[in-house]
Amino acid sequence: MSDTRTTGRPDTTGSGAGRRVGTSRALLELAFPLVLTNFAYVALTTVDIVMLGRLGAVEIAAAGLAIALFNQLRTTGTGLVTGVGNLVAEARVRGEQERIGALLFAGFFWATVCGVVFCAALLAVGPLLILLGQDPEVVDKAGDFLLVLAPGMLPCLWFQNLRHFTTGLTRPGPLLAITLASVGVTIGLNYALIHGTFGLPEFGFVGVAIATVTVFALSFAAFVAAVLRDGVLRPYLTAPEARRWNGDAVRSVWRLGLPISGTYASEAGFFSVLTLVVGTLGVDALAAQTVLNQIVYIVFMISAGLSHAASIHISEAGGRRDHATARRTGLLATALGVVATLLIAVLYLTVPEPIVSLFLSAEHAEDSGVVALTVTGLLIAALMQVFDAVQNIGNGILRGVGDTAGPFRISLVGYWLIGLPAGYLLGVTAGQGVEGVWIGQTLGLAATAAILLTAFLRRVDRLRRETPEASVPPSEPPS
Repeated sequence: MSDTRTTGRPDTTGSGAGRRVGTSRALLELAFPLVLTNFAYVALTTVDIVMLGRLGAVEIAAAGLAIALFNQLRTTGTGLVTGVGNLVAEARVRGEQERIGALLFAGFFWATVCGVVFCAALLAVGPLLILLGQDPEVVDKAGDFLLVLAPGMLPCLWFQNLRHFTTGLTRPGPLLAITLASVGVTIGLNYALIHGTFGLPEFGFVGVAIATVTVFALSFAAFVAAVLRDGVLRPYLTAPEARRWNGDAVRSVWRLGLPISGTYASEAGFFSVLTLVVGTLGVDALAAQTVLNQIVYIVFMISAGLSHAASIHISEAGGRRDHATARRTGLLATALGVVATLLIAVLYLTVPEPIVSLFLSAEHAEDSGVVALTVTGLLIAALMQVFDAVQNIGNGILRGVGDTAGPFRISLVGYWLIGLPAGYLLGVTAGQGVEGVWIGQTLGLAATAAILLTAFLRRVDRLRRETPEASVPPSEPPS
């Protein structure tokens, strides 16, 4: 019996139970470090939100608006380079070593293009926010925050490209250590720059943005250094192919990444537009939305790790034409995501106030009622995050079987034709306020999750019927 620890792929021999165990082990071995890295990564923005929550409702609302806009574009750019991981995984299985370096260069090219364009867009968005009905004071503060934060888009996207490159080679190791170190640096810089300690100027609100950009730059530099010290990864980064134009690789990343980017943009845009809708309901509602988004985003990191791990393993299985393993991997990843989010939902239902109190100070809780709103949202999120996990994993497993356009079309239906109208009708038209928006958001995620999972099963079953099963041994990366 083959072993995933030595072959890097699931055991596809033996009994059905043995195959399920082998697939589960391979999935978890890659997903676990990715989930831990995701938790460490989200801790960066969580630290920001917690510290801003101590400054006041206007500050956290403005930062929440700025961070939502930044994340909208960051997510779109990340989607464009996400396919690098799948393309690298396929090239590795097929022994196409030179193509891996070319794909790395192509990812950096598109990350740079997106970084420059998105930075300019963030700096020019202020007047549009006023036209969309946002509070002028909040928009003014958000503009100050974005003026500093926007340039951080470049190192952030470069980091994401390296992340997907190392994940495609099933060597995400450096990610966790670097991201954990970044959390400590973020805490120290936030405190020092907000309050002006250790001889630094007191920047207040904007100090959080300065700290964030600094950490983005340091994280990317540390990641490059870690890759250069890795005997397996270094040859790809230093290879001539990684430093010169390769039209085929650039087009491949674009073709695969564009619909992924569209899907990510559609999802992030869905949440961003709903945040704008909530912003029309008042500062307290927007502050509650910011806190709730951050709490749910932390849990989302579990399904994000499972989604990326399943996608990579399914791409490898596709390279071997092992569609039975691809199907099994997709279903196992979905089941693990549901179980994990249901367990966390128990905490939401039993101790919501202590969870919310971690993000806002007691004085603001009593004065503004933000905690009361967020607690209500947390109860709704107990169900919402289950559907969110399934739709996120659904995107990854469909990407693994080569379908990147399907998730984009599905997102348009689930998010924009169901979720957004439902949120607006319930929250604004029916007068249910921010709770109505959250319920509509849940309906949109549920519809998207159901359609994505159905599409995956249909796609992989069709591939099993149309393609003869084969077993192509994976090629090991150069040492």
